[in-house]
Amino acid sequence: MTTVKHDVCVRDADLIDFAKRAEEWLQSAVPEVWRESRGALSAKESDAIRREWDLQLWRGGFAGIAFPQDFGGQGLGLAEDVIFHVLAAKAQAPDGFSRVGKTLVAPMVVRSGTDWQKERYLPPLLRGEEVWCQGFSEPDAGSDLAGVKTRAVRDGNGYRISGRKTWTTFAQHADRIFVLAVTDPDAPRYKNLSMFLVDMRASGVSITDIRQISGAIHFAETHFDGVFVSDRDRVGNEGDGWKIAMELLGDERGGSEAAARYVEIRSDLDLLFRTCGDRPELANTLEELDERTETLRWHLAKVIDLESMGGDAFARAVSVLKVLWSELWQVVARVGFEAHVPADREHWRYQFFESKAVSIYSGTNEIQRNLISERVLGLPR
Repeated sequence: MTTVKHDVCVRDADLIDFAKRAEEWLQSAVPEVWRESRGALSAKESDAIRREWDLQLWRGGFAGIAFPQDFGGQGLGLAEDVIFHVLAAKAQAPDGFSRVGKTLVAPMVVRSGTDWQKERYLPPLLRGEEVWCQGFSEPDAGSDLAGVKTRAVRDGNGYRISGRKTWTTFAQHADRIFVLAVTDPDAPRYKNLSMFLVDMRASGVSITDIRQISGAIHFAETHFDGVFVSDRDRVGNEGDGWKIAMELLGDERGGSEAAARYVEIRSDLDLLFRTCGDRPELANTLEELDERTETLRWHLAKVIDLESMGGDAFARAVSVLKVLWSELWQVVARVGFEAHVPADREHWRYQFFESKAVSIYSGTNEIQRNLISERVLGLPR
């Protein structure tokens, strides 16, 4: 079985060689100013480094690690992808703006896109030249994704899209957005939706920033006022939107995201042990959190081993990852915030507020538990 250590995943010689190459590249590629002073950088300086990081990944051969070579990727597996994310987190690498495109858009286009869409969108996406964002949640349709109200009305050789999307990650930086919209209001639920690829600079698109409780602005609300989208930018057939969206959300809840989160949680927990490990009142809590963190590590290793098998076993293992890491991060952040260590006050303040939203990401954990119980465990509704 694959072993996911604090710094890397190890299974065989090829993985060890890949990890060594990735670690060496990261040590030289991550900007020193980012490692040492990213908290003091202006938004403009930070954005420039993150954009450049996407290009560096391409030049270094670490863009699209698990993506098919036929479409410009490296043609490796989930294990290598997880290894790189773990090592990147350890090396304090920037989070580039192309994450949404690589994790969500690229697999969607390969599975369901036309040849034209693959040729047009995949190369600049993998090179980090075009940034994508996600148009799913709406002000009145967050967890109930099937209840979106954004409409796409037929207009000649395309559609006019009108509506609002909220919690749009990277909207301020994005060149394009994928949008789930109603194309047939009279069709049955789940059969009335279609998926579109939309230019963020098109006439009728506007955004409004959303400032989070942590002070960061990672999201925006995106408005569509009669935005024209041609037929060639519809993914799949009319009515395929729900199926495509569910496949896409499976990608979002996958192993690479969990790997990066594991490293962050492990780092925070190690900080707690260093600063609060001698407090008797926290002994049981820290021991429990350590066990939960290593359970997440074990589960991540299991997911990697099951990837080659695919099918139900892999889907079941992946389905619980997001619930595990999101709730664990919230508890670790709360314990750190309440520990009142003066030297780490700002760190824990940011982590505490930032972690509040993670149980909503990719569908609320309540909804995710319903999916696990009904679709994975086969329990009655």
